[in-house]
Amino acid sequence: MFSYKKHVLKFNKPANTSRGSMQTHTVYYIIKKEKDGLKMGIGEAAPLIGLSIDAVDDFENHLNLILTQLNNGFNTLQVDLEPWPSIQFGIETALSDLKYGGSRKICENGFITNKPISINGLVWMNQIDEMETEAFQKVEAGFNCIKFKIGALDFDAECRLLERIRKRYNAFKLEIRVDANGAFGNFDVFEKLKELKRFDLHSIEQPIKTKQPEMMQEVCAKSPIKIALDEELIGLSKAQVKPLLQFIKPHYIIIKPTLLGGLVNSSFFIEKANELGIGWWVTSALESNIGLNAIAQFCSSLNTEMPQGLGTGSLYKNNIDSPLTVSNGFISYDLQKQWDLDLFGNEINN
Repeated sequence: MFSYKKHVLKFNKPANTSRGSMQTHTVYYIIKKEKDGLKMGIGEAAPLIGLSIDAVDDFENHLNLILTQLNNGFNTLQVDLEPWPSIQFGIETALSDLKYGGSRKICENGFITNKPISINGLVWMNQIDEMETEAFQKVEAGFNCIKFKIGALDFDAECRLLERIRKRYNAFKLEIRVDANGAFGNFDVFEKLKELKRFDLHSIEQPIKTKQPEMMQEVCAKSPIKIALDEELIGLSKAQVKPLLQFIKPHYIIIKPTLLGGLVNSSFFIEKANELGIGWWVTSALESNIGLNAIAQFCSSLNTEMPQGLGTGSLYKNNIDSPLTVSNGFISYDLQKQWDLDLFGNEINN
């Protein structure tokens, strides 16, 4: 039987992007029990307001309807999950977890046996001086790849921040990525990209707003910095993926399983990117440690070496304690630690 549990995650401090500020993030844990109730798998559906196509007011009603259909004998192929990518991810990973005995393992991978994954250190939008302090702290903590959220503050101030970082750490010592979340205008995007080139950036994610394929194609063709598509991928059908990538020709795409419809769909995006010679990396989308654990294991199974975007687990005051550990620029699975599943009460019997 399927069931779910709602949980409101509380940020340690507001999470700011060019789309706005978040104080909380509501997630839904999808639970799949064996018939005897002795073991269960847990997945996470965590739609992001303002970004996920399924972040709608009546999300919980739809989740309940879908799980009721599955409990009444429908299989996942008979239920239309395409409009509900976060639910698709939650169901898929709950089933995978149960397949492996309800041990929070979702696939064969090295991460679950303590093979670490290189990750970028994420610096959220904040006051410029606080962003600078956080960036230096992350470098001192062992990160050799830092990602900055930009676009909502004064652009000249953001450039001065990047300049100060670069004066201390050159591109051989520190990789810098930036994410504009579509904040640049079509009228000034090339001017801003030219200015940003001075800082030897690895890439910039989503410099302009989505749904402008001709403009995005021009940006990718003319940009002096490599472009990564992020929000541009949300809501695409499988039939649309390769034609869009062929037309826009980005340098990278960002794989977010919660937003793209789960791990199978994410693998499809990666397959098409590989066919076209487009790079990619995997990023969490503010899931709790349940979803982050599944994404990290998926990422580990892909055997990629470049830094991934999996450092969001420490953002919350009330995350689920888990074996996930971030240290020295890596996320790892500490076999000496246990999952704290008290939130699920008597539902967890194994």
